[in-house]
Amino acid sequence: MSVGLLAIVDDVLSAALKASAKTAGVVIDDAAVTPQYVQGLSPARELPVVGRIALGSLFNKFVIIIPLALLLTAFAPWVLPWLLLLGGTYLCFEGAEKVTEWFGAHHVSESEETVAEPKLVFGAIRTDLILSTEIMLIALAGLDPDLGLWPTLGALIVIGLVMTGAVYGAVALLVKIDDIGLQMMKNSVRRTRRTGARIVRAMPTVFRVIGVVGTVAMLWVGGHLVIANLAETFWHGPYDLLHAIEHGIEATGPVVTWIVDTAVSAVVGLVLGLVVVAVVLGIGRLRGRTH
Repeated sequence: MSVGLLAIVDDVLSAALKASAKTAGVVIDDAAVTPQYVQGLSPARELPVVGRIALGSLFNKFVIIIPLALLLTAFAPWVLPWLLLLGGTYLCFEGAEKVTEWFGAHHVSESEETVAEPKLVFGAIRTDLILSTEIMLIALAGLDPDLGLWPTLGALIVIGLVMTGAVYGAVALLVKIDDIGLQMMKNSVRRTRRTGARIVRAMPTVFRVIGVVGTVAMLWVGGHLVIANLAETFWHGPYDLLHAIEHGIEATGPVVTWIVDTAVSAVVGLVLGLVVVAVVLGIGRLRGRTH
C-alpha cells in the first residue's frame, strides 16, 4: 500500500512540475505587478499587507478557481479554451498597455491613487484573481487528461501552494531588500556599508528590469494562449502559420526554434493587445463625451 501511495505522490509531483513550467510567464508577471500595491506604505506595514494579499491569493485558488475549473472540466470542457482565449487576450491587453506607457502614455490605475489599506488589499487580491486564474487554467491544460480526478486535484493544490509561495516570497524579498540595504549602510564595517549602498542604488533598476521581463512574459504567454486556443475554438490560421515557421527553422535546433516561437507569440500578443488598448481608449473617450 505504501508503495502505491508513493507512486501516486510521485505522479502528482511529476505532473505538477511539468504543468508548472508552462505558467512561468504569468508567475513572473504576478511577481512584477504585486510590489506596486505596497509602494507608499510605511515599512512596518509592507510585510503584513503582502501576507494578507498572499492569503487572498490562496483563497482565490483553492475556494474559487480550482473547484470551478474541475467542474468545468467534468461538465463543460468546451468552455476552458474560451476562458483561456479570453485570459490570453487580457494578458495581451495588460502587456500592450505597459508598452504604451514606455512611450509616454499614462493609464491611471487605482494603485496610483491614495486609497485606504483595505481597499488597496482588495484591489491587489482582485488582480491576483485574474492572474491566478491564468496560472491554474494553464496548469490544468498542461495536465494529462487521463490523470484522474484526485491526482489532478492534488497536482493543482501543489501548483497553487508552490506558485503562491514563490510569488509572494519574491514580493516580500523585493519590497524589503532596500530596507536590508539601509541597515547594512549603518554597519561599522566599511565593506558592508558599501554593499548596502549598492543594493539601495540598484533597486530602482531591478524593479525596471522585472517590469520589462514581466511585460514581455505577458505578451509571450498571452499571444501563445490566443494562438493555441483560437485553434481549439474556431480559427486555425495563426496556429498553422506558427507551425509552418517552426517547421521551416527546426533544422537550426530547439533553442532557436523556441526563441522564434516566443518572439512570434510575443509579436502576436503585442498587436492584439494594442488593438484592445485602442478599443478600450475609444470606448473611454466616447463615455467621457456622453457624460
